Amino acid sequence: MDCIFCTLEKNRIIAENESALAFYNGFPVNEGHTLIIPKRHVQSFFDITEEELLDSNSLIKEVKAIMDKKYSPKGYNIGINIGETAGQSIMHVRVHLIPRYEGDVERPKGGIMNFKKPLVDY
Repeated sequence: MDCIFCTLEKNRIIAENESALAFYNGFPVNEGHTLIIPKRHVQSFFDITEEELLDSNSLIKEVKAIMDKKYSPKGYNIGINIGETAGQSIMHVRVHLIPRYEGDVERPKGGIMNFKKPLVDY
């Protein structure tokens, strides 16, 4: 299998539970940008199991607590891209947890609809 998430190095994992894990995004749009994925290879959010959904949600909250302590963001965006048309570039479902900081964009109204240039171009 050629999925980079399925062969993720264990030292990149910042939190995990029974069916999901979290790690920092290699192409962050903000410092602390984290991905939460099911351990099982599955392409679409609509195909994850109830257990994977609950475990992913649990990790979102656990990682938020880590981010609050480490980076002290003022807010968060949570997003999922499903399918190439929606911007999914790796066909393994993932939840983006993006810390937001005071002044990271000029006008934050609209959230992810009015975001910013990523820290890393890819």
